[in-house]
Amino acid sequence: SLPAGSTMWVDANGAHAPLRYFDVTQELERAAQAPEEWSPQTLRDALLDTLKHHLVADVPVGAFLSAGLDSATIVALTAELQPDALRSVTLAFEEFDDTEFDEAALAEKIAAHYDTAHRTQRVKGTDFHAEYLRLCTAMDQPSIDGVNTYFVSKVTAETGLKVAMSGLGGDELFGGYPSFQEIPRLVGTLGKIPGMRCAGRAFRKIAGPAISAVKSPKYAGVFEYGSTYPDAYLLRRALYMPWELPKLMDSAMARDGWAELEETTGRRGQVDGLPTPRTKVSALEATWYMRHQLLRDSDWAGMAHSLEIRVPLVDTVFFRRIAPMLVSDTPPGKRDMAASPSRPLPDDVLNRPKTGFAVPMPQWLLKDDPAALKQGYRGWLCKIVEDCYA
Repeated sequence: SLPAGSTMWVDANGAHAPLRYFDVTQELERAAQAPEEWSPQTLRDALLDTLKHHLVADVPVGAFLSAGLDSATIVALTAELQPDALRSVTLAFEEFDDTEFDEAALAEKIAAHYDTAHRTQRVKGTDFHAEYLRLCTAMDQPSIDGVNTYFVSKVTAETGLKVAMSGLGGDELFGGYPSFQEIPRLVGTLGKIPGMRCAGRAFRKIAGPAISAVKSPKYAGVFEYGSTYPDAYLLRRALYMPWELPKLMDSAMARDGWAELEETTGRRGQVDGLPTPRTKVSALEATWYMRHQLLRDSDWAGMAHSLEIRVPLVDTVFFRRIAPMLVSDTPPGKRDMAASPSRPLPDDVLNRPKTGFAVPMPQWLLKDDPAALKQGYRGWLCKIVEDCYA
């Protein structure tokens, strides 16, 4: 596929070499040369500007709404920008009724607070199984994500909307993931020890089999992969570590493929030029998890229902505008973003602990397979591969 942030000219002579026009890491490095102190007003202005541009359409533009700060902020600011009621959609799941993962009540409170034309759709296990084959067909590569976007896109399209906004990108920009605390803590400890990677590799080879018998095999790689940001990020996000790949595919393919990936992506030195732990993790989250999973899954899941998903927080103009804020000594966080609407978000939304948008996939897919259920995401992924790609 075409590299991210690139264009390619195709004419009668064929396809020309891709030209890069945007690079997240380079933009942060450039901004670090002239960091800016920010104010609530400058952040608000930047958010309003990107929303104004993403609301331009010849059809109504709706919004996915969870109880999270990203989508709530988008809904709140959009209510300031247009006279007509925004149409919003929320998913709820029977399995999560009366649990911390049930977002319906708070999402409905947000919708009422900002006078949106709202719809909450409850998805059952029977709904999932009825759509499962179509979901597999739409999924262009195996993923443990995208199911929530598939169903919220389906419901949104059923309301007659052709375009909807998502809050995707807020966590990556404003430090919303646990990785923003966990990775710097790990690297700050192990990165100070000379030769940790080599010693860790020896430890993993010796102790790995015993650790894997009782814990995830990833635990065996903590010392080997915990001393640099790119490696610690891999440890945090990867389902399988590089040394496990030969067990999943041809060993030569695994070895050569990983070597090529390392060379072409420049993964190891990717964030060396960034000034702070926050910007390093932000760049890694944006260029790996967001780019290769969240955005890709949003694309196929939305297109499966002929729905255009717009992401106002993943925008080159917006990013360049806030990058000097992100590299400042006191960068804006999620609470700062959520404080930008002139009509504040409800207190119970602002004070709600972050849970992420969960989907009861293990219950739906793996309830009859206790061994796979025990494997967590790995069992889930293996089931998807077996059902959709075997």
